[in-house]
Amino acid sequence: MALTELSLACVYAGDGEQALEWARQVQRIDRARIPGWVARNGAGVLLYALIVNGPEEAPQDLFAQAVARARDAGDLVALADCLYLTAVLALQTGRPGDVMEPLRETLQIAANAGKRLRVIDALDECGYLCALTGRHAEAVTLWAARDVQSRASGLADTPFEIRRREAPSAGARRSLGARRFRAAQDRGAALTLTAAVELAVMMTSGTMPGQHGTASPGKLSTRERELVALVARGHTDAQIAEQLFISVRTVRTHLDRIRDKSGCRRRADLTRLALQEGIV
Repeated sequence: MALTELSLACVYAGDGEQALEWARQVQRIDRARIPGWVARNGAGVLLYALIVNGPEEAPQDLFAQAVARARDAGDLVALADCLYLTAVLALQTGRPGDVMEPLRETLQIAANAGKRLRVIDALDECGYLCALTGRHAEAVTLWAARDVQSRASGLADTPFEIRRREAPSAGARRSLGARRFRAAQDRGAALTLTAAVELAVMMTSGTMPGQHGTASPGKLSTRERELVALVARGHTDAQIAEQLFISVRTVRTHLDRIRDKSGCRRRADLTRLALQEGIV
């Protein structure tokens, strides 16, 4: 456990070679003599160190083995970590087609398990996926959402993360122009973590904003769209009532009518609708 922490400390200090050396020492320990979760955590740190030190030389089969071990053990924490790192490797080695499935599963596992930090990391990677596939506005939105959540959690970016963001962020600014770039940033900064996860899942599922499912958002009135936006921003019925100066009963009546029109029964469905339609 001390070796894994030393490896991570070197990552944050920007010393990839030493991070890799500490992580490799963990692998020299007999797996049978330590708890399984400790061994799986050490394997995840090795994957991270390999990526930081030079992803082009990282063996893909090692990542697949780590995922398989975590899945077989039912270790959701390790599984989310290893799937996430598998997605990072695929992105950094120019394989966007291999990113969507592990990244989507990472988001689902981490969100359900309450792994907030891994969710934040996955939002970052979804931003890179969008940038790599030409969806620059969504990339900037996801990065802004990630940055807000990261600061709220007291996280600091590593030198590796800072360097990595520079080129794709500059490319997105050139593609969008200053006004659209700022609008995408503002949109991301206003998203709740739940809404940001919904947007990221959409991006890893091939669903673009503006693509409708069974919903019929065009039938919503201006007031109903306003309510959908507030739901997507995480407001409760009571908070919506207070903001719009109406009763809670009236809010619920509006929401029932919205559900009938759109087919969106859950608040998560309404959040997805708001994202698809650019309501938030």
